[in-house]
Amino acid sequence: METFETDKIYLNERQVSKITGLALSTLRNHRFRGCGIPFHKVGRAVRYSSTDVYRFMESHRIETDDLS
Repeated sequence: METFETDKIYLNERQVSKITGLALSTLRNHRFRGCGIPFHKVGRAVRYSSTDVYRFMESHRIETDDLS
């Protein structure tokens, strides 16, 4: 039997845009092209798992040299 995370938070595209700094049009283009942040679609509603959003942001982290 499959288990579900009951504390998972789902965000709409405006919330994701605010968190990531990506424009709504960019998020929409990513969905159309099949790239970017994974998403769920229920009817016409598009939702992103908060876990996926933060995982996406961490995967785009760039390490820099410590100059101190």
